[in-house]
Amino acid sequence: MFSIGDYVACGNKGVCVIGEIKTLDISGVDKDEQYYILKPVYNAASTVYIPVTLAEESIRPILSAEEAKKLVAGIPDIDCLDITSEKVVEGMYKGCIRSNDVKEFVRLIKTINYRKKKRLEAGRKETAIDIKYYRIVSDFLFGELAISLDIPKNEVEGYITESGWSK
Repeated sequence: MFSIGDYVACGNKGVCVIGEIKTLDISGVDKDEQYYILKPVYNAASTVYIPVTLAEESIRPILSAEEAKKLVAGIPDIDCLDITSEKVVEGMYKGCIRSNDVKEFVRLIKTINYRKKKRLEAGRKETAIDIKYYRIVSDFLFGELAISLDIPKNEVEGYITESGWSK
């Protein structure tokens, strides 16, 4: 059970804060069902409604500062995805994001950075899929680390680099 004011990672919305826990007075919605009313931290115009009964499937607590530091320290030990065919790339990327798991986010970022480096070395451009999913996953990961580590989101990549991880 989460409380009002808790930060959570919410599927495809990134870091959210729980603003309210209440029933909804909307037609077609069970009037007895409690909902978490979430406000995405980096998209103030959005609101997310999650039934309390389904919260375990949709949201998780964000990392503590200690967990975030441990994750960053362990980045060199997280392997890239094993992509065997360009036909499966997007499906694998979507799976990493759907997992709502920060280690999978790191794995995806490392994979995209590796692919970018190899393509540029071969004189080719980044793929549109890599650009799209890098933007999504880095937004989720860097947003969560910013809250966990209490630093501005735009400083997270520098923090990671200073901690010894190079792209």
